[in-house]
Formats: sequence, C-alpha cells, structure tokens
Amino acid sequence: MTGCVFCRIVAGQEAAEVLYEDEEIMAFKDIHPAAPVHVLIIPKAHYARLEEVPHNQAALLGRLFLVARDLAERLGIQRSGYRLILNNGPNSGQIIFHIHLHLLGGRRLGKLG
Repeated sequence: MTGCVFCRIVAGQEAAEVLYEDEEIMAFKDIHPAAPVHVLIIPKAHYARLEEVPHNQAALLGRLFLVARDLAERLGIQRSGYRLILNNGPNSGQIIFHIHLHLLGGRRLGKLG
C-alpha cells in the first residue's frame, strides 16, 4: 500500500526510530508523542481495520500485545504502568488506517471516558 505511511516505514521508504522488528511486527517511536513513552506497534502486513484481520491471524494479534509488554519492560514503564490503545475506525480517532497499538507511559495518564 504505497499510500500508507506505515507500509512505507516497513518498506524502508520512510524514516522511523525502530525499537523492535521481526518477520511480522515492527515497533517504532511515534513522531507526535502523547506521553514520554509513545510507541506504535504494527503488523507488517497491511490491515486497515481490525475487521480485515483474518481469523487465522489471531496469533499475530496476540503477539502485538506481547511485544508491547516486552517493550514496556525494556523502556522502564512496566512497574509504573502503561496504556495500550487500538483505535479502530474513524469514530475511534484512528488517523492512519493500518492497525496499530499505541503503547503509552512514562507519566500518570488521565482517565478515559
């Protein structure tokens, strides 16, 4: 998907400060952080919305959360706590239509809702 900034990052066509990468997943710092720690964790395969992820990719979705957990530990926010957010669709605030987890931490985060 040439129009997708995350796909361009995966392809090496856009710069990003990559914190983790394997065959299926990449994690990098958000360029507009909402907290001292703000990491985006994405599948390398393009899925615009959660509904597009096939059931046979459930393990991939689970691995996104495990990568987030491991990054939280590595970045020193595991003990104090962190937030994981997956926005899905325009009403959720999703801006980039390539599913991704936001890992936020490094300060007390406000209540949701």
